Amino acid sequence: MKISIIVAASSNNAIGHQNKLLWHLPVDLKFFKNTTWGMPVIMGRKTFESVGKPLPGRLNIVVTSNAEWQSPNTLTATTLQSAIDKAATSNCNEIFITGGGEIYRQSMAIADIIYLTRVHTQIDGDTFFPEIDTNLWELTKSYTVTKDEKNAFDMTFETWQKITPTK
Repeated sequence: MKISIIVAASSNNAIGHQNKLLWHLPVDLKFFKNTTWGMPVIMGRKTFESVGKPLPGRLNIVVTSNAEWQSPNTLTATTLQSAIDKAATSNCNEIFITGGGEIYRQSMAIADIIYLTRVHTQIDGDTFFPEIDTNLWELTKSYTVTKDEKNAFDMTFETWQKITPTK
């Protein structure tokens, strides 16, 4: 089972401000939906609350330190590892970490793949995606989409694979 991170981040790695997304990019939202459809998604409570409801077509698992917290049609976990264990019971081949900043930081060491939409703009934020260490990660796929009437920024869709140490 692969553990994958999926994120859209600006050139300066901003991913959010005051618990809200920084942009509305339909081409990225479509990529997110198509990539995660039918798979478990793991997110922090603040990220879940910013979305406002469970993502349809996916098993939604919310990580929160409040063991009493609940929301309809979601599972709750008090640790990232507990969330991964719950996702693994769904008999899936890939689990997606969908944010926010703290969950991304915790998952960098255990993830196998990063699906990064690099949004080509510098933007103010209060939540950031961690720097990708190119000693640990290799860019294996990349393609750019030019801004248009529906998407305000150019963006590059990147796939990063964890580098497997040689023996």
